[in-house]
Amino acid sequence: MTLSNSVLIEDEFLRDGLQNEARVFSVEEKLAYVRDLIAAGVKRIQVGSFVHPKWVPTMANTDELCAALPEAAGVTYTALVLNGAGLKRAQAVGLRHLSLSVSASETHSRKNTNRSVDEGRAAMAPVIEAALTDGIAVRAGIQSALGCGFEGKIDPEVVISIAKQWSALGAHEINLADTAGLANPVQVADLCARVRDAIAPEVALSLHLHDTRGLGMANMLAGLQAGVRVFDTALGGLGGCPFIPKAAGNISTEDVAFALEEMGFESGINWRALRSAVARAEAQLDRPLPGRMGHIFQPGEAQENAA
Repeated sequence: MTLSNSVLIEDEFLRDGLQNEARVFSVEEKLAYVRDLIAAGVKRIQVGSFVHPKWVPTMANTDELCAALPEAAGVTYTALVLNGAGLKRAQAVGLRHLSLSVSASETHSRKNTNRSVDEGRAAMAPVIEAALTDGIAVRAGIQSALGCGFEGKIDPEVVISIAKQWSALGAHEINLADTAGLANPVQVADLCARVRDAIAPEVALSLHLHDTRGLGMANMLAGLQAGVRVFDTALGGLGGCPFIPKAAGNISTEDVAFALEEMGFESGINWRALRSAVARAEAQLDRPLPGRMGHIFQPGEAQENAA
């Protein structure tokens, strides 16, 4: 099998990055990050989630943000949807790419949606079908696919069963999420290979990786070696799940773009151009972010702004 050197990065700073923060960012503040990401070459941006603001207050202005998104050639805007009500909201603002997901963990599923895994699957299937019928590109996700912050290991057969179901429904992409950041590279490679064999060949496979235990980048490399060419990241490495204590941030957009460049892959992202956005986020959140390449200067680079 010949694998492409082109890698698609979906930046999730505006959703996974901000969802766990106490500070609520305004629509204008969020739009500034959208413009930064586009200018740096990011081609897919997850702009928020259509969830009840009672549970995730930082996502309350997602509808307003979507209505104000700038048109940009080659850029896809997407959002997270967890139920039929969320799908209707996404349709109302005209989004044509959505991430619809359930958890493979019983505990996480109940904390996240108040449903068991089987109940979540049964409820999500018609939502996926409705989105596909409307011509929306669907990424069907599996949260806690590589470990649960409450239960620990997750049976791979549960993940494979969900992936098969989503593939059979016609999802365009299957996303495996290491929601709690508990995966290791061997596990990532094994699960990716097993899911890849289980789903239709035309369905893309993507990875959502967190860096809770410092293995996020190693897990990305394992995914690359397993043939994955779509990865979720977040500017500055911000992120975490409101329903999983101590789940650390996503792998950093600028770090991933740098690593891909060093290894000869093409992401189309100028990671250096993201430094000012990282600095602004750190100022607004009043703390340093875990991403590295927003702060590190390479040999020969100007360092006027270096600490």
